[in-house]
Amino acid sequence: MTIDYRSDTFTRPTPGMLQAMAAAETGDDVFGEDPTVNRLEAMMAEFFGKAAGLYCPSGTMSNQVAIKAHTLPGDEVICSHQAHVYIYEGGGIAFNAGAQVHPIHGERGMINAAEVAAAVNPDDVHKARTSLVCLENTSNRGGGCCYDWEEMVKIKSVCEEHQLALHLDGARLFNALIATRQDPKAYGGVFDTISVCLNKGMGCPMGSVLLGSEAFIREARRIRKKFGGGLRQAGYMAATGIYALENHLQRLEQDHIHAKQIANALLEKTFTGHMLPVETNILIFEVIGSWNPVSFAEHLIREGIKVMPISSTQVRMVTHLDITPEMVARTCEVIEGMA
Repeated sequence: MTIDYRSDTFTRPTPGMLQAMAAAETGDDVFGEDPTVNRLEAMMAEFFGKAAGLYCPSGTMSNQVAIKAHTLPGDEVICSHQAHVYIYEGGGIAFNAGAQVHPIHGERGMINAAEVAAAVNPDDVHKARTSLVCLENTSNRGGGCCYDWEEMVKIKSVCEEHQLALHLDGARLFNALIATRQDPKAYGGVFDTISVCLNKGMGCPMGSVLLGSEAFIREARRIRKKFGGGLRQAGYMAATGIYALENHLQRLEQDHIHAKQIANALLEKTFTGHMLPVETNILIFEVIGSWNPVSFAEHLIREGIKVMPISSTQVRMVTHLDITPEMVARTCEVIEGMA
């Protein structure tokens, strides 16, 4: 048995999800004629209180389509210095949109309204035009932490004051919703656009849905085509998203419980240094003393457990759909046996 905590992207479709794929009604999505894609887009839009949705192959594409649609070449995008759109999307903001980034050193990958206000450039020909703010909820590099709702509302007020668009990278937004009990429709009222991944803890092989106004999604569809994201019989994949929404949403709470159980085992050990607060399904912690992240990971792989060193001092572990209570118990047993 291999236990893989490297990422929640390693999940595989469940038997029920595979059956939903096989039974999906399909058509050509570029023509707008895939009924399953259309249903998924409508379901996601209604769930988050937006007018329309666009199915994309990946969260990176849905983020990059949104940023391209919100900006002009030479514009500036405000985000955290640890934001996925900034450090993990291949320089896409520069390559795809021709925009530059104003990174803010916030706390655990999150930024606040005062920091955003201070980062907005004045209306000066010497300065890049600030046009977009991007938030990430949950924050990957922040250890799966969740934004405070009131802070997001304050950031929205700053955006309205300066006529900026506000985009949410919701790669793990479902995790945040389960952890905080926030209203998904309220997100649609605060954010101009939202990218929501289905291929993380939800178990889908691929897929992310970009949400926004009808006019915005029409433009986004044009950009998706330019990016090579025009899809044909994509209903087979979209069916997995529908199945996940109907069957896998509430079970994310189990992932959060598993993460806390592993965190408790680690915190009993002297080789565990600073650990970021565990709010959802991600653990990021320092390895100190006689162990380092690489030797720690190598020891666990010999026990059939995969984790990811992410820096010279830190390891990341992510719980997900394919992690069972028995796997968590085995992991804690191995950790408890380490000196």
